[in-house]
Amino acid sequence: MAKKSELTTQYIIEKVAPVFNTMGYKATSMTDITRVTGLTKGAIYGNFENKEHLAVEAFNYNVRTVIWKLADLMNMVESPHAKLQIMTHFYRNYYNDTIAVGGCPLLNVGVDSNNMNPQLHQRVVTVLKKLQKNMIKIVKAGQEQGEFKASLDAKVEGKRLVSLIEGAVFTASMLKDPQHLSDTMDFVDQMIKDYWTS
Repeated sequence: MAKKSELTTQYIIEKVAPVFNTMGYKATSMTDITRVTGLTKGAIYGNFENKEHLAVEAFNYNVRTVIWKLADLMNMVESPHAKLQIMTHFYRNYYNDTIAVGGCPLLNVGVDSNNMNPQLHQRVVTVLKKLQKNMIKIVKAGQEQGEFKASLDAKVEGKRLVSLIEGAVFTASMLKDPQHLSDTMDFVDQMIKDYWTS
């Protein structure tokens, strides 16, 4: 059973995560944090070293609840090709699914922290590299299982997939048009069918 302090910490993170994701680190004030949590500044600092520590934990929470949800869905199937079909389906709905939390946390925090907040920026880099690593692993598994061509460069193709997805997320977010994500996922599906499959 979780201790009261652990429950308070989790409560703060859950309340503040969408605020940081929507407003950004610099624009989010302690007044915003105390208002949304209903707690005093002292109570906040009793659970977190500083605002930056809270922002990092809020980012981690958003990544777990928004992005790693995809990993759980993909782990439900064995076929690497099926995993990628689940992925494209997931991202077709990603824009609308993330509106409630202020949009894509990787995009929001990445843009917000670049050249401004090294600790937050490093967390974004770590998550992005993990996404690339996981995608490369899926491509390699597809090659080993005979679903994808052995001639593919798994490292190049895995990284390219992440770039296509994140580029589409950025475009859809900036233009407020989810069709960019849908069109890109159609392209990815067709690319895999026409060029990857054996």
